[in-house]
Amino acid sequence: MDAALLSAFAAGLALGLSLILAIGAQNAFVLRQGLRGDHVLAVVLTCALSDAVLITAGVSGFAALAEAAPWVAPLLRWGGAAFLLVYGAKAALAAWRGGAALRAAEKGTAGLRRAVLTCLALTWLNPHVYLDTLVLLGSIASRFEGRVWAFGSGAVAASFLFFFALGYGARLLRPVFAKPTAWRLLDAGIALVMWSIAAGLVLGG
Repeated sequence: MDAALLSAFAAGLALGLSLILAIGAQNAFVLRQGLRGDHVLAVVLTCALSDAVLITAGVSGFAALAEAAPWVAPLLRWGGAAFLLVYGAKAALAAWRGGAALRAAEKGTAGLRRAVLTCLALTWLNPHVYLDTLVLLGSIASRFEGRVWAFGSGAVAASFLFFFALGYGARLLRPVFAKPTAWRLLDAGIALVMWSIAAGLVLGG
């Protein structure tokens, strides 16, 4: 890889990491699955591959096509807000009850299909994901004429690097979450994250 392509790849990697590092609904879910040791590979692959599809669409110029369908944005906004409100309520209920959190260390408790579907919903029903990948990354990629795919590859690599590190690195925190109180606090924090994002979607519309 020559210097120009490497520079574009590094730019995509850096921007991809900067966009994905902020805690959000998707990251909170991956963290919780990693702490549980519950279908971690399936979850991180679902997140990373979803990002790869969206980033590829973004650098291919899909953002320009999206302008032709203005109804998509409000549909995603309200659908995403509704899902986040329900998911946040479930997390808040788990924090309130506490007993469910005591079983969090057990593997495979959620079921593979349910875990993957939840992950897909948190990814594809989040309008911010489209803003980051299709609009922002897509528009910046256009500046790297002749090196668009190197930039996009860097952004895709950032997603794989982050999600695998978050999912499998979460096990380092398991001693902390051996305490029921820690799980209740995590569930409460997840509920607040979900509700705050949902509020932002509704009020920002």
